Amino acid sequence: MLNPSHHLAALLLLTSLTPNPVLTSAAKTVIIPKSSFDNQTSFDTYWNYLYPWGTDHNGSARMARAQTRLSNSTLIHTATRSQNQKPATHGGKQIPIRYLSGAVHAKKHLTVTRGGGFDFSAEFVAPVARGTWPAFWLTGVESWPPEIDLAEWKGSGKISFNTFNTSSQVRARDVGYPDPGRWHSVLCEVRNAGGGNGDVGVKFWLDGKMIEQQWGKGFVGKALYLIINLQMEGSSGGNGPEQDTLFQTRNVEVVEYTA
Repeated sequence: MLNPSHHLAALLLLTSLTPNPVLTSAAKTVIIPKSSFDNQTSFDTYWNYLYPWGTDHNGSARMARAQTRLSNSTLIHTATRSQNQKPATHGGKQIPIRYLSGAVHAKKHLTVTRGGGFDFSAEFVAPVARGTWPAFWLTGVESWPPEIDLAEWKGSGKISFNTFNTSSQVRARDVGYPDPGRWHSVLCEVRNAGGGNGDVGVKFWLDGKMIEQQWGKGFVGKALYLIINLQMEGSSGGNGPEQDTLFQTRNVEVVEYTA
C-alpha cells in the first residue's frame, strides 16, 4: 500500500525465488479463526478498528470506525464522499481527504519464525473501479519493509500480489479479476526455508489456483501488522467514485506453523 511515486519506482522484478518448503513436522495453530466476523464479541477478540497508527495513510480516505460494520459474518467497509476534512500528511506531503472509509487490523503481531510460516486466507467482494484501493496486507511493525500485499486492487480491474524488499526491489504481479461483483478466495502462504536463512518464500493463490511465487529478504523475526482497509485514489488514480463504495470480507483465517 505504497503511494503512487513509490509504486512507479518499484518496477524491479526479483527473480531469485526460494521454493516454499512443506512444513510436515511443524506445529499448526489457528491465530485468527474464520468466525472472527461472526459477531462483535468475536471481532473484538481478534481485531481493532482503524490502522495500527491511526486514521490516515497514503490515499484520500480517512478511516473512521463508523464506516466499518459486521453483517452476516461479513466485514463491510464503506467509503463515502466527505467535505471539509483536514489534509492528511504522508511522506512529508499533504494529501487532500475526500472520503471517509474503513480499516481494521489484527490485534496480534505476526512474526515468521525460523523454519515456520503462516497461511493467510480470506474471501472478498472487492471494487476495482478507478479511484478505489482496497487491500489485505502485511507491513512491518518496527520498520518498512517488510511488506506483503496479500491482495490489492488499484482501480485497474485487476488484482495485485506484491512483495517489497525495498522501495525499488519489488516483485509485483497484476492478473485479471473477472466478475468483481462475486466472491473470490485468496490464499497466501508465507514460509521460511530454515537452515539459517532469514528469507521467506511467498505463494499467492486466487480461487484455488496458484498465481505467483515471490520472496522476502530477511523477513524472519520481523513483527508484522495484518490490515484490511478500503483506501481511495492514491495508487488507484484520481477522480474516485461519487457514490458509496463497499469492500466486503469474510472467512479470514490465519494459521501459524512453528518448527
